[in-house]
Amino acid sequence: MKWLVSLASAVRAGVPEPVRRLVAHEMRAFGSLGRWVARRTHGVREGDHAAAYTGPQTAMMYGLLFVAVVETVALAVLIPWPVVHRIALVLDVYAVVMVLGLHAGCVTRPHVVGADGSLKIRYGSLFDLSVEAERIASVHVDRRYPQSGGLIEFDPADGGVLDLAVGGQTTVRVELTAPVTFVRPLGRRGRARVVRFHADGPAELVRALDQALTRARTAPSPAPDQPG
Repeated sequence: MKWLVSLASAVRAGVPEPVRRLVAHEMRAFGSLGRWVARRTHGVREGDHAAAYTGPQTAMMYGLLFVAVVETVALAVLIPWPVVHRIALVLDVYAVVMVLGLHAGCVTRPHVVGADGSLKIRYGSLFDLSVEAERIASVHVDRRYPQSGGLIEFDPADGGVLDLAVGGQTTVRVELTAPVTFVRPLGRRGRARVVRFHADGPAELVRALDQALTRARTAPSPAPDQPG
């Protein structure tokens, strides 16, 4: 086992973190495909509330798959050189699998409201932010359309506002009692005190989180141990 530890240390020392994270994301994408076929979710326990967020992007994902398949067929007809054709075929098939894996990751890794009032905000295997119940000050439905149109937009002003948009929109706003650290897909870190993200059913997520927080905050404290 020592050689595995040495190999892992060598990889960490010799391979940049963004490259390592990209490879890890791709491996998780392959795993998500199997989980999608088996209709299983990741990180959802009994009593938790799972909230989907793929609604705004599903049509776009299937559109990309259609374009990739059409491109594969077109290149098979147009490219006369067998070697180039095989390389193009491999690349096109890989692209199709990655698009499917990205979407499968989003389907099988939903946002999760824990029974203990915690909140897990995710985007497939690319983004995962866990917030403990005691860090959550308030949550409410708040539909917005970030200007950048990208997946992650961060404004460090006012303690830090993080937008995790799907299809160019966010629908839930969570305000925290103190900043939390988040990690971007390629490893860059930031600290946010307000997180806005998309959920297909924002009202249901907010209601489930409010109820979980109420239960967690009103639960009786455990009785102190009696002296022997």
